[in-house]
Amino acid sequence: MFRKSSTKANTSSIPPVINAPRIPCDLNLSSDRHMTSVDTAIAVSGLTHRYGTRTALAGLELSICRGEIFAILGPNGGGKTTFFRLLSTLIPLQAGSISILGVDAGRESRRAQALIGVVFQAPSLDKKLTVSENLRHQGPLYGLSGARLQSAHDRLLDRLGLTDRAADLVETLSGGLRRRVELAKGLLHQPPVLILDEPSTGLDPGARSDLWKYLHEIREQDGVTVVLTTHLLEEAEKADRIAILDEGQLVALDTPDALRATVGGETITIETDHPDTIVSQIQARHGLTASVIDGAVRLEVPSAHTWIARIVESLPVGHIRALTLRKPTLEDVFIAKTGHRFWTDTEGRRHD
Repeated sequence: MFRKSSTKANTSSIPPVINAPRIPCDLNLSSDRHMTSVDTAIAVSGLTHRYGTRTALAGLELSICRGEIFAILGPNGGGKTTFFRLLSTLIPLQAGSISILGVDAGRESRRAQALIGVVFQAPSLDKKLTVSENLRHQGPLYGLSGARLQSAHDRLLDRLGLTDRAADLVETLSGGLRRRVELAKGLLHQPPVLILDEPSTGLDPGARSDLWKYLHEIREQDGVTVVLTTHLLEEAEKADRIAILDEGQLVALDTPDALRATVGGETITIETDHPDTIVSQIQARHGLTASVIDGAVRLEVPSAHTWIARIVESLPVGHIRALTLRKPTLEDVFIAKTGHRFWTDTEGRRHD
């Protein structure tokens, strides 16, 4: 269905989900193991995938609630793109399982495909066609035609603010408007699950804000479960829950607030030419644990602002180039879980 093929998904047995109620899920839980099957939209168990000798995903286990916006966050090479490809049935499972609303995506891929809408990072629109023509060409892939296709076409153009752009060629649209058309294509068959790969890539701040407004609308009004991959920390913050991947491993999973709370305090970062000396002196004089990350000294401590003067006064003059204080961020969570920064000097050589 997502390749260039004339084969269409069988959607006759899949009921539409428009105006479906959102099934509650306790997002305050620090673990997703307590969810019942009625709460679960997607269940992933033992998911492992390799490219030759390299492991892209290693025994991934997670559950995604119905009606939640769930972000897969990770740097390049973390495994998020491989997860997207497996979840969207673009590549076959090697080991483990994915269940989408009770349908085994490995054994019943056609049924699973009918349950999901997919928005790719790379453009999938025909730029030489109009907005309306792109949607009408997508319809038959999902078994939509005639009045059903017209109804879905009109509904989505209205929902996404594209009605007055229906006759415009896609090549004349801005990046934000093109992304809306991509979203309309993914939602055309009224799927209960929408999967997006790096949806904000290439969008300006205003277009990103609009995109998230629409994602929240389809979640709240239609009960759609939204799963997206991203390497943008600020984008992941907008999700209900975040799964953080690094080198194929799930290193953290919880709500943004709960993840930040695991860091344990505000973060002090000291830029210096003598990081090892400063780490040892902070430990010896104040009993605080500090570490060196990418040449800078970092320490997390409650009420960190009360420590700044004492730390500065206890260190040799001229050893501190700069000192910053900030509240915990998702990058601090990533560093605490992995021991390295979210972005590294090897990013250009790492792949998902």
